[in-house]
Amino acid sequence: MELPEKSQVFVPFCGKTKDLLWLREQGHKIIAVELSRIAVDAFFVENQLPFNKTQVGEFELFETDGIQIYCGDFFKFPKDILRGIHALYDRASLVALPSEMRFQYTEKMRTLLPTHAQILLVSFFYHQHEMDGPPFSVNKQEVMTLFGEWCNVRQIYSENISGKESHFKARGLNVIHEEVYFITVENSGK
Repeated sequence: MELPEKSQVFVPFCGKTKDLLWLREQGHKIIAVELSRIAVDAFFVENQLPFNKTQVGEFELFETDGIQIYCGDFFKFPKDILRGIHALYDRASLVALPSEMRFQYTEKMRTLLPTHAQILLVSFFYHQHEMDGPPFSVNKQEVMTLFGEWCNVRQIYSENISGKESHFKARGLNVIHEEVYFITVENSGK
């Protein structure tokens, strides 16, 4: 993403990913949401980060320097928290959802993100019958269907990672492609 320093980056379904730390190291302010309290607690414990916790509406807010994690339901996340957001980083959100929930997810993003916001989306493509998700297979056509009406979508990377990620082979996959998309919001719901 081509973001100026101190940009606000939204990370939905963040789990306990270290990507939050990497994004903060790039000089960005992170706003994340995660349903699992266990994952939020693990993020702070595993990274030995002090935090403050407060209640914000239906969400518990965990804060440390440059990182805010809202613990609660992404689909109920209020858009006023994201006022001034510049980008969304989706490392494992879309692929965590079964197909019947993906449209709901992207429609929620459409209400949260302003026009010109950037999205970096990482997805996986494989033969779904070989492995039950998550992560689920989300091919390029589905990405275009979900985002194409309201965004400019450009695939910027695709690699067969079968040899690098042995845990997928252990789950029955012969071939899995990691695909990355750079998406720019052209017509948000705001």
